[in-house]
Amino acid sequence: MLRVGLTGGIGSGKSEVSRRLASLGAVVIDADAVAREVVAPGTAGLAEVVREFGERILLPDGTLDRERLGSIVFADEEMRARLNAIVHPLVGRRMQELVEEAPPEAIVVYDVPLLAENDLAALYDLVVVVDAPVEEQVRRLITLRGMTEEAARARIAAQATRERRGAVADRVIDNSGTIEALAARVDELWSELTRRAATMA
Repeated sequence: MLRVGLTGGIGSGKSEVSRRLASLGAVVIDADAVAREVVAPGTAGLAEVVREFGERILLPDGTLDRERLGSIVFADEEMRARLNAIVHPLVGRRMQELVEEAPPEAIVVYDVPLLAENDLAALYDLVVVVDAPVEEQVRRLITLRGMTEEAARARIAAQATRERRGAVADRVIDNSGTIEALAARVDELWSELTRRAATMA
């Protein structure tokens, strides 16, 4: 099994790379999706978060109010640590279950937005970073996600710098151009990953 860590800044095109790798045959494990799953309504994870932070973090339909919880934890490091102490072990266990369900010869791609920030590079056989210039990230966040320029720049500034991500990368995928150019680069990466996986078998 080849374990690949995939990361990139907001607006870099990481999700597009993840989708294409999945279509080519990778087993993609999306850390954000797993983090949502472990605090879905009816889960022990959500019950624990409510015990810690109170009913105020629930929407009327019983789902987690992410905006509300985010505003609480991002303003307070101790609160954030308490939330992470609940959620991170649950995410880790669920991701391990998903890996165990994958066939032994699989190429498993972990889609992890905060890979560089959380110093997770050592967990993978290979780290792939999707990269785009900051001005291009800003443009995409404004046009594709409807953010204001100020909000887009704040989100980018809150993440690791391009240099920090680059320092942990085994491969960098340049996504400063067209979607067609990106697809060609991902196809090249897939060829390399399949060759590497074959030598591990």
